[in-house]
Amino acid sequence: MDKSWMNLHDRLRSAEYAEGVEQFLTLARNHAAGSDHIRCPCRVCANNIWLPISEVETHLFITGINPNYTDWIFHGEEEVWNVTDDEDNVEAISDEAEYIDDIDEMLDDFRAGTFGEGTSGNPIHDGPTPIPNINQSNAFEKLLNDARQPLFEGCAQFSQLFFIVKLLHIKTIGGWSIKSFDMLLELLRSAFPNAVLPRSYQESRSLQRGLCFTYTKIHACRNDCILFWREHSNLNECPKCGVSQWMSTTHNKRPIPQKVLRHFPLKPRLQRLFMSQKIASDMRWHKEQRIDDDINMRHPADSEVWKAFDKEHSWFAQDSQNVRLGLASDGFNPFNNMAKPCRNEIDVYLQPLVDELNDLWENGVATYDASTKTNFLLHAALLWTINDFPAYGNLSGWSTKEKLACPTCNSGTDSMWLTYGQKHTYMGHRRFLPLDHIWRTKKRVFNGKKDHRLPSLPLTRPEVINQLIHLRDVHFGKGVKKRKRTPEELNWTKRSIFFTLPYWSTIKL
Repeated sequence: MDKSWMNLHDRLRSAEYAEGVEQFLTLARNHAAGSDHIRCPCRVCANNIWLPISEVETHLFITGINPNYTDWIFHGEEEVWNVTDDEDNVEAISDEAEYIDDIDEMLDDFRAGTFGEGTSGNPIHDGPTPIPNINQSNAFEKLLNDARQPLFEGCAQFSQLFFIVKLLHIKTIGGWSIKSFDMLLELLRSAFPNAVLPRSYQESRSLQRGLCFTYTKIHACRNDCILFWREHSNLNECPKCGVSQWMSTTHNKRPIPQKVLRHFPLKPRLQRLFMSQKIASDMRWHKEQRIDDDINMRHPADSEVWKAFDKEHSWFAQDSQNVRLGLASDGFNPFNNMAKPCRNEIDVYLQPLVDELNDLWENGVATYDASTKTNFLLHAALLWTINDFPAYGNLSGWSTKEKLACPTCNSGTDSMWLTYGQKHTYMGHRRFLPLDHIWRTKKRVFNGKKDHRLPSLPLTRPEVINQLIHLRDVHFGKGVKKRKRTPEELNWTKRSIFFTLPYWSTIKL
């Protein structure tokens, strides 16, 4: 889309600027999916404020659009990855360009890990072995056939599968769009008519079925109350808000769900990491090769949380193949619609993940280590969530707004209401300075008082439990009327779903 109109100065009389605004708002309306509020990208609001679309249009003409907002990722445009063309990247790509077809070796490791057998079909190791289903076996056989088939008759260097994998790899590191990838495939098929090439990006990705990288579709309530899963799997209506699971339709015989969560299972992805010889060795590096000198923070294993967790759960720490996880929640939205973000209701959509985490902790999953050619029982634990401050509130259950916004200070949060600004401000940071710091005694430059308080300490597990006892029943869903918290509930909005993990007491909140 032409964006030259964004730099025009005569916004009120320019037909080109008006046409550009109209195209932008059309894109934004389609992305909003029925909502009449979008982020305002004007120079003042800078995508930080949600406004009605009509008001956004006024801002775009009066103050103009932010000229630095060239990738409209908040309004429906696909985010583009920028690849820096420095020497390190060139060298890395050059190293990757050594086109050595090791697909057969990789598939042998995959076969051993999935089916417990080598290329001859005979068992090659002892221990717990995953039991594949028939669909997995058929998809894998197709993958083997593609790996053995040359790219074209007489080609000894490239197999069909290896060439496709390399193309997909270059697409990823180069940040290509799907359209440009399809255009390249069309050009290659025209230039090399005898080559066995896919017709599109989607057809190229079909190899993931052989590697068992699938997802599970789980229907969800339109108002985010529940998932139609487990005990609710046979229901047609939400038991909380009464909304039907299905859209009303007269054209199709097959009913269409209102919302669908696509859950990508964690277990097979952890198993695949160990099916690569190099990555399997890297997964054990923290225990087998890391120098533990207690000097610097060079790896998560040097952190207090990691060490405290290992001390509490020594059985977990003894096995170098057990995995500690961090959950990054940046842009966490089940439906890719920033106009309708999930807040407390995110716990509803985290149920399948937490269910897997509990099983990985209690029972583990049979996994094949390609570097040692052995099977083992893989256990995993979630140690961290990586998020900004608002997302911290959504995941932890402690609201990061209003007068008790600080989760560390908790009920002792030092806040002050600004009468004219109509918002809370948070003071009292001098308590975190050294006890002899001169700023602790300065009164005029702060609030007219000295501050000799000690720093606040993180909450302990018993303290959190005692606070959560006062929390009333919390019902999820956008149809639920917002309730007012009692003074005893402090800033707790829910009991986080992560508190159901059996080891949560040893994780720093």
